[in-house]
Parts: sequence; structure tokens; C-alpha cells
Amino acid sequence: MIPDTPDHSTDPAPRRARGRPRKTADERDDGNRRQDLLRAAARLFRQQGFAATSTRDIAAAAGMRSGSPFYHFENKEALLAAVMLEGMQRATGRQAGAMHAAAAAAGQTLSARDCLRVLVRNHLEVLLGAESDFIPVMLYEWRSLSEVQRQAVNELRREYEAVWVPVLQALHDSGELQGDPSLARLMIFGALNWAVQWFEPGRRSSLDDLTEAALQLFLKEAA
Repeated sequence: MIPDTPDHSTDPAPRRARGRPRKTADERDDGNRRQDLLRAAARLFRQQGFAATSTRDIAAAAGMRSGSPFYHFENKEALLAAVMLEGMQRATGRQAGAMHAAAAAAGQTLSARDCLRVLVRNHLEVLLGAESDFIPVMLYEWRSLSEVQRQAVNELRREYEAVWVPVLQALHDSGELQGDPSLARLMIFGALNWAVQWFEPGRRSSLDDLTEAALQLFLKEAA
């Protein structure tokens, strides 16, 4: 005998959850999905330009469905800002690590000249080394950010550049750096950043060679 089956025809429909649909397993951020998007976006924004890159392009490069980026970023502009913020966070972290490692290797306090060598070498690595798409995107897509987004990136940029200020001042005081340190800092960054336009790995000098050339250009021997 078949037991009676409850009649649910008059039960109220289940309440739908508010907000965005629940993410599927392949859309859920497992700690790597967001980074995959940032790396793909940075590479494409650098190669193709922000305007010519679609979110569909980025999703495909990251191995995701076309709508998946919107589970992580509100729009393409927010993704661009995230790429720049990620770039500055990486650069600041690398810079601190490079300074600490150099001091530990020397076993003593670094001279101002040696500090600048570390800072220049690290900056070139950030611009031209492995996964170096983030900062060049910031250099050439700055106008695509909103004012609020620019302020957020500028906060990190100032933190990054603040480490250079006492070093350049010490070099000025010793006579190794001529001219105003604040202007010198802007000129140094301008010269180093331009390397992304012409440097070709394997066909030109190494990053160590560029570092020494930069020091020879910017500094003179202490009196």
C-alpha cells in the first residue's frame, strides 16, 4: 500500500535570497581567483590599453566565465584601480624587503649611496622584472581613474616614495647629489620609469648594469 503523499500545492513559494546569486564553485574566491584576475588585467591593460580591453578579454585570460569578474569587481574601472593598488602594495613590500636584506647582508648600516643603489635596483625590478605589468599600467592609464581612486593610489605612492626622501637628502648633504632633493626625486623617477618604453630583456644591459648607470648619472663622488 502506497503511503499518503502530503499535498504541497498550496505551500508558499520558498523565499528567494536577496542580493547577488550565490557563487558557483568555480566562481568562488579561493584565494587565487582575485589574483588571477588582477594578473590577467594588468597584462592586458599593459599590452592592449585600458580602453581596448574588455572584461570578457580579462575573464578569458584568467580562465573564467565572462561574467565572473563582476563577482569580484564592480566594473572595469574598479578592476583598473585594483591593479594599480596591487602594484603599489607589491612595490612597497618589495622595497622594504630589499632594504632589509641589503642591510642584513652588509652586517651594518648602509651608506646613503648604497641605500640609493638598493632603491634604484628594486624600482627597476618592479618596472621590468617578473610580473612587472602592474606599475606600467599605473604610469600610462592614470587618467582613466576617478578622483577618489587616484587619491587611494596616491596614498600608497607617497608611502613608497617617502623612503627615498631621507636618502636623497643625505646624499645632498654629503655633496654627492647636486640640486634640490625634491626635484631630483621627480627627475630620477621620471628617468627610471621611462625604461619601460625601451628596455628589452636579454638584448640590452642587465638591471644591475642599469642601476650602476643610473647612479653614475645622478650622483658624483663625495668630496
